[in-house]
Amino acid sequence: MSEKGIHIHHLPELEHPLMIIGFDGWGNAMNISKGMVVYLTQKLNGRKFAEIDPDLFYRYDAARPVVQIELGRLKKLTMPSGTFYAVKTAPGERDLVILEADEPNLRWKLFREELFSLCDLLRIDMIISLGSMFDNVLHTDMVISGILSDRNLISKFAEKGINLIYYQGPTAIHAVLQENISERGIKGISLWCHCPYYLQETVHFGLLAHLGKLLSFLGEFTLQTDELEDSWTHLNQKIETMIKNKSEIQSVVNDLKKAKARGVWEKKQASLRKDEKIIHLKDFKDLE
Repeated sequence: MSEKGIHIHHLPELEHPLMIIGFDGWGNAMNISKGMVVYLTQKLNGRKFAEIDPDLFYRYDAARPVVQIELGRLKKLTMPSGTFYAVKTAPGERDLVILEADEPNLRWKLFREELFSLCDLLRIDMIISLGSMFDNVLHTDMVISGILSDRNLISKFAEKGINLIYYQGPTAIHAVLQENISERGIKGISLWCHCPYYLQETVHFGLLAHLGKLLSFLGEFTLQTDELEDSWTHLNQKIETMIKNKSEIQSVVNDLKKAKARGVWEKKQASLRKDEKIIHLKDFKDLE
């Protein structure tokens, strides 16, 4: 079975499913977006049932295919794409459809329509897309903002401390998915994690654990994140040690703490340049 841009191997039988989407690319700071859907798929034993047709939605000069060559012979060619997984949850809970994908380069509105058509086939009535961005926040802050299509969800956002987004400027595909989504009978949510600018080259396990709990709450399914929380405890200890030993980063962190104490989060309070005052955690082998 095949839609125009989605190749469906089989349609899973699911109970009251919702869709969770994580994209690699522009909105995947500290690997939160893609990392979350990979975690969910592995943790909840997701089963592959459909794939995105890469020829329709990707520019190969912008999102280049990856090859594996050995002794002069091509062993593997991996195209940019996306995979849909089905998850059966506990009885009485909502089942899941998870999309792990590279952010499409082309035909965003066609991609949206193909996605909505798949939702119609599976009777999906909620889509939650995940994104993450660098911001002037501390690594210990668990700040998540969101967009929603249904005002009835505002109280749920408030209950869990999810900030409503105020923004004007360039966007990712998440906004296109939100456009007119209510007219299709689907509730749309886009959650954005705020990541500390001064950390690079690592996964923020603390934000992943916090985001997992929010998804469990909003999606009405059970998710245990103990291993993420344990990983964050270990990583946070390493980060704190490195901050103490790196005066430039320590100064940035102290400025952010002072701004937070005053209730002021202006960028001038902790201005950062991308070529300095940044911890590249891949340089520290003891984190592995």
